[in-house]
Amino acid sequence: MKSNRWLFAFIALLAGVALGLAYGWIVEPVDFFDLTPDTLRADYKADYVLMVAETYRARSDPGFAARQLAVFGSQSPTSFASQGLEYARANDFASEDISLIQELITALQAWSGIP
Repeated sequence: MKSNRWLFAFIALLAGVALGLAYGWIVEPVDFFDLTPDTLRADYKADYVLMVAETYRARSDPGFAARQLAVFGSQSPTSFASQGLEYARANDFASEDISLIQELITALQAWSGIP
């Protein structure tokens, strides 16, 4: 009698998983659509700026860094990087990360001629 309960529980568990997968994959699958990067939350934008700053340190190419930041729309790469720096300072990013972003901003300002 006791083994029948375990067997029933196991079969019910398998049926629940199978029904859940069938519903998620067949009945109501997730619809993916294109979103622009400017729809990211502020913390993800700051992380993106930090990744671009790390890439800049490795490549030393401010034009490449500006193109990576240009995906965020009409805002200039320098102002977008500055917003990332403000977020990093306000949310206690590591001092190495803040200096990386500051280095990127300085290079972008010198490259684009924007003070």
